[in-house]
Amino acid sequence: MSWLSDIIKKISFRMKYADMLSGYTPIFSQFGSDIYKSDVVQQAIDCIVKEIKKLNPQHVRSDGADVVPINSSIQRCLKQPNQFMTTSEFLEKITWQLYFNYNAFIIPTYYLNEKNQKVYTGVYPVAPTQVDFLQDEATGRLFIKFRFANNYETTLPYSEVIHWRLKYSVNEFMGGNELGQPDFSALIETLQLNQDMLKGVSGAIKSSFTINGIVKFKSMLDNGKTEKAMKELEEKIKNSENGFMPLDISSEFIPLKKEVKLVDADTLKFIDEKILRFFGVPLPILTGDYTKQQYEAFYQKTLEPLIISLTQAFTRTLFTANERSFGNEIRFYPKDLIFMSVDQTLEMVRLLGDSGSIYENEKRTAFGLRPLPELEGVRMQSLNYVNVNIADKYQLGGDPDEHSEGDN
Repeated sequence: MSWLSDIIKKISFRMKYADMLSGYTPIFSQFGSDIYKSDVVQQAIDCIVKEIKKLNPQHVRSDGADVVPINSSIQRCLKQPNQFMTTSEFLEKITWQLYFNYNAFIIPTYYLNEKNQKVYTGVYPVAPTQVDFLQDEATGRLFIKFRFANNYETTLPYSEVIHWRLKYSVNEFMGGNELGQPDFSALIETLQLNQDMLKGVSGAIKSSFTINGIVKFKSMLDNGKTEKAMKELEEKIKNSENGFMPLDISSEFIPLKKEVKLVDADTLKFIDEKILRFFGVPLPILTGDYTKQQYEAFYQKTLEPLIISLTQAFTRTLFTANERSFGNEIRFYPKDLIFMSVDQTLEMVRLLGDSGSIYENEKRTAFGLRPLPELEGVRMQSLNYVNVNIADKYQLGGDPDEHSEGDN
């Protein structure tokens, strides 16, 4: 937290704990859970994280149906969030935090220019051990107090903190349950069942390597001879390199028939899929053996709601109400997430290229080719299209300008 201490300053107000309709005091501890010791849980979340980190964040301004990219200080922060992280690492970090705590907090840093406008310099994900929601008694303004593992504390206006929530339901401020924490009670039962079955399988496999047979001596031996025979047998086992133990005519090896009962594959698959369903990750996504339809279902069911909430969380904090009214927003474009075959990509490029909606270098990068300097800023358009208002005149060889003036 040393770097963060130099970036954000404490703010002093006369405050009380924010009022909650539920009657709870808005103090929330943030910590992980033992469910993350499960390899299935980690793999499921990792599938989501790897897709989210492919997003391309962009500051845009919507003007009707047209969306214009804006080169602003915010966009520069989205391309380089801070001095410690790339964009993909930043997205990876906050997504893991979201699933650890069902709440992810990001602090934007900025300075005010001569026009008293915010110039953003970075966005920093933080991992507080405790958060308190406070309210200024005079103005009713909401604040959030962070406490970190090293006991450092800071208080910031809630409106200046990006708060990304998961399963935002019963708590007024936090994602998760009424205490602002993940509720894994239902999942833990399934994980315990999975763990018990795996232990059973492991025990069964180990037992198969213990007693494999009995050596029967065909003559009566006294105690001394028995001890000597056992030592000889032990030496023969130790010296056996091919798995077969040589015996003489005075002894007989009787193999024991073993029937190791393991859990059937369908049961293990059912348990895995039950865990995966909790996180909205189908088994084919986990294994990487999915179809286009399966990926689209995964995107619409699991990824798209996360992308929408992330977009709105950033937009709410980084723009004032007036800026939002002029169409400013942050969008996280999922272009790199869309699963398309080569034929589908070719068809997309053809449709967008014919209408002049895609740059030549974008066509190249869509197929994994590097962009060329001589094609920078070049867009090509098919001449097979014409404005609908002048289509008749164009086909009849008339003057399109004359037709347009008549319309006016």
